[in-house]
Amino acid sequence: MLIRDATADDLAAITAIYAHHVRVGTGTFEETPPEHAEMAARIARVQDAGWSWLVAEAEGVVLGYAYFNQFRDRSAYRYCAENAIYVRDDVRGQGVGKALVEVLLERATACEFRQMLAVIGDSENVGSIGLHVSLGFRQAGVLKAAGLKFGRWVDVVFMQRALGDGDRTAPP
Repeated sequence: MLIRDATADDLAAITAIYAHHVRVGTGTFEETPPEHAEMAARIARVQDAGWSWLVAEAEGVVLGYAYFNQFRDRSAYRYCAENAIYVRDDVRGQGVGKALVEVLLERATACEFRQMLAVIGDSENVGSIGLHVSLGFRQAGVLKAAGLKFGRWVDVVFMQRALGDGDRTAPP
């Protein structure tokens, strides 16, 4: 499996993977899958900021993708990143997501982020929660019934991991 930066050639696969999660999952709170142009714009915003949007590929097939960006736009958040990971349903549980997040952590640290957050849709999303725990994330809080999807209330789980020196030193 190869982890690499996403390119325009990956757009159709990325859009299809995300559309599946929007239609059947609670990991995202979007309810209508975005079109190709919107996904292209999202990728461009992340990459143009100097952050990473990655794909996992095997034998020329995109298995999943992940990215990080600044947690919020306000300047005080400039050292806090948020990640997102989406994997094809037929390869879940095979290490694709973990491999993607491992590279995201390295890249975010290189971009001088000091914290990485995972904002996980659904407290029942044991796969994503377990993946993050295995990489040193700790639960930072739960927003109960924060969203309504598929006719049920869905929690949001916040997980956090320090990067580099974390809060032990002030940034340069």
